[in-house]
Amino acid sequence: MAEEQAATAMETSAVEKQPETTTEAEAPSLTTKRMVVAIDESDSSFYALQWVIDHFSNLLLTTAAAEAESGMLTVIHVQSPFNHFAAFPAGPGGATVYASSSMIESVKKAQQETSAALLSRALQMCRAKQIRTETLVLEGEAKEMICEAVEKMHVDLLVVGSRGLGKIKRAFLGSVSDYCAHHANCPILIVKPPKEMTK
Repeated sequence: MAEEQAATAMETSAVEKQPETTTEAEAPSLTTKRMVVAIDESDSSFYALQWVIDHFSNLLLTTAAAEAESGMLTVIHVQSPFNHFAAFPAGPGGATVYASSSMIESVKKAQQETSAALLSRALQMCRAKQIRTETLVLEGEAKEMICEAVEKMHVDLLVVGSRGLGKIKRAFLGSVSDYCAHHANCPILIVKPPKEMTK
């Protein structure tokens, strides 16, 4: 009986002393180096940004010690392209109306001001938690431009908010988060706002 216990103890100690097969250099890195949050005028997109700040701030800090190892948060806003004309094809005398150059300039200026205000709000949220942040304004169809940007930037994680559209509205209006979930070439996190925000 004593011999059996001694043999079992020797086997256990032999198992415990086996060397690790994976070195630290070979172990996969669990830190995310580059994140993108896409924002628009909706509260749900800013909720998603705040969620990232609250849950991933330790990966994105700007402190001197963490700067070499920490990642970067990019906040993207996509402006809708402005059509220089409006077509009214109803009836036999359908017409196309072209916008004047002053109207085009005024619309572009309003879009730039809106983008600047949104990104300024986002930067204030990030700076309050000392998060390394850059901003990017793109023009085009939001869902396509976001997917193109994350591919070019080699993003580790894309974060978008969800407006909580029902199935019918989503079918007619389309969903940026749904499109990105199917077409982005990186992991995507869709942050759903609390129920009180969607009502």
